[in-house]
Amino acid sequence: MNTFARLAFLALVLASCGAVSAQHAKFVLFGDGFKGQERADFKPEHRFVHPVSSPYFHEDSFVTSDVRLYALYHKFPSGGVLNGGDAQVYAAQVRVALTDKIQLVAYKDGYTDMDSGLIDDSGFNDIAAGLKWNFLQDWKNQLHLAVGAGYELALGDPSILHNNDEFRFWASANKGFDRLHLGITGNLFVPCDDDSALGESVYASWHLHADYYVCKHFSPTIELNGYHVIDEDNEVVPISGIDVTNLGGGDDVITMAIGGEIRPCSGFAVRAAYEFPLTDGEDIYGYRLTFSAVLSF
Repeated sequence: MNTFARLAFLALVLASCGAVSAQHAKFVLFGDGFKGQERADFKPEHRFVHPVSSPYFHEDSFVTSDVRLYALYHKFPSGGVLNGGDAQVYAAQVRVALTDKIQLVAYKDGYTDMDSGLIDDSGFNDIAAGLKWNFLQDWKNQLHLAVGAGYELALGDPSILHNNDEFRFWASANKGFDRLHLGITGNLFVPCDDDSALGESVYASWHLHADYYVCKHFSPTIELNGYHVIDEDNEVVPISGIDVTNLGGGDDVITMAIGGEIRPCSGFAVRAAYEFPLTDGEDIYGYRLTFSAVLSF
């Protein structure tokens, strides 16, 4: 079974596990959750789709309790530093509403199988988690703002370009216009050490999201992702790590992801996206397929 078939099969398996992704948490550890006037102001067509692409970095403003499963197929460009090939990533994210405005976000983990001209190895990814504060929740006007901070532990395998300690700071905004929903997220990443053989840089990323509520079962999505090195450090290879790892430098990278979300029933959604680069510098982006499932509780 080839890579595409395996990923498609995994998506179908995920879809069968629970057979609409919640905008608000049903489970709140310390609080009463979504009720009263907030619930009265919320309409089904106001339901945003959670970010699909760049899952480690693209965080929306909502406080939810859910599990998100991901399977990614990433194709490297022919030639270049990695000399073609591909990588497959399997990961799970857990989000828990601690209160109606504070969320625990375990946003990075997983397993990577890399098969490129330069690296042919597999191993575990770094682990990262943080807290999000959704300080503005205006359900009537569909406006939500949040900030967050997280930390990545260098627990991953260096053989697949992981093993980085870094702080992450982010801010996000989401605004709905009835059935049309827009979002933006900005991140700043600051490494904690400078002894990496490939260097570690201060870098930033931004992410734009749009989805349209066609019906209770489907919303198409389009997303843009940008990655920019701010402060280079020991640029050993002429590429950036984008959302994979922290390297010493590299060109700016901007990508577009086109996809959609299918909601078979309440509390469950499956999503997919095809992502490709808009920039033409030297990077590790050929194209990417992302498959995801969200189980809300």
